Amino acid sequence: MSVTTEFQASHSRASQSGRPSGPFNQAAEGAAGGCGGAQWAERSVTSRRREASGECLAGWRGRGGRGGVGSGLGPTRRCGPPGLRRSHRLGGTMPFDFRRFDIYRKVPKDLTQPTYTGAIISICCCLFILFLFLSELTGFITTEVVNELYVDDPDKDSGGKIDVSLNISLPNLHCELVGLDIQDEMGRHEVGHIDNSMKIPLNNGVGCRFEGQFSINKVPGNFHVSTHSATAQPQNPDMTHIIHKLSFGDTLQVQNVHGAFNALGGADRLTSNPLASHDYILKIVPTVYEDKSGKQRYSYQYTVANKEYVAYSHTGRIIPAIWFRYDLSPITVKYTERRQPLYRFITTICAIIGGTFTVAGILDSCIFTASEAWKKIQLGKIH
Repeated sequence: MSVTTEFQASHSRASQSGRPSGPFNQAAEGAAGGCGGAQWAERSVTSRRREASGECLAGWRGRGGRGGVGSGLGPTRRCGPPGLRRSHRLGGTMPFDFRRFDIYRKVPKDLTQPTYTGAIISICCCLFILFLFLSELTGFITTEVVNELYVDDPDKDSGGKIDVSLNISLPNLHCELVGLDIQDEMGRHEVGHIDNSMKIPLNNGVGCRFEGQFSINKVPGNFHVSTHSATAQPQNPDMTHIIHKLSFGDTLQVQNVHGAFNALGGADRLTSNPLASHDYILKIVPTVYEDKSGKQRYSYQYTVANKEYVAYSHTGRIIPAIWFRYDLSPITVKYTERRQPLYRFITTICAIIGGTFTVAGILDSCIFTASEAWKKIQLGKIH
């Protein structure tokens, strides 16, 4: 067969297969294959790293065209997570990436610039946050007492009675002459009350100390210490006295409550006129104290006004007495122990930290911007 006939047969087979043929085509293929191998060798290290992390998919271009089979142009790279690669192969949509919800994007340290001003502001900021945190923690641990006013009878189970505790000393009056009388607007009139009472002689029997506990009705009335219950009235009774205690209801000893529960405690009338009567006008205020467990205690505060005068009987004799005239107020005072809720404490701490860091950041940004502008002015970059 001649050379011309062989070339025509080869050209005919190449035309049927859609590829160029001949020695020139073989040289081109060899060159292309060498180029592809060089490209693969150059990118192999980076590609293997990315393939190990699941980011890239290595493939080969074919020789049938760009990206097709049999092109001989070397490997191709399709980067992305495995799910993305699968979607590309299957022709689907891009998968959902949960990391899109991250609003706290991370900035590499190489992109930040520390400054001395920022360090000073950061230290002051941390100290300020620590101070406020300790203050709020102290307030959270400490029990707070809150008071309120309302109109009501708090102790409805008392049967309309109020317990009274009286402790008074009369240093110049014998014990057999001292007595307690009680009367009110409900018709009660009791002379010489002796139940739950005690008389203690003072000054070798010259004086007397009276201690008693009794109950009164919740209506206006009075109780008084006098010589009315004595079998024989003295000629000149000396009613000078010292009041150690006068309280109503339960005794409250709470540090956070400073009320007038014993307003007459310590009242000294030793230098007054021995024959004078003493009037103490009391305004009693119902008081309720509720602790953290919900237990309530009922007591009474009172305000006091007093006057001193000389009283004569219908026979013209002077019969002094120590009067305690009382009336009840319709207003009730309630004290309640409370502790700050945990959610409020957490909210306050978050507000302190967030607000302090925000203000410190704004301050640091302003200082940094001003300093950079000043540097540019010094360098002549800003005219």
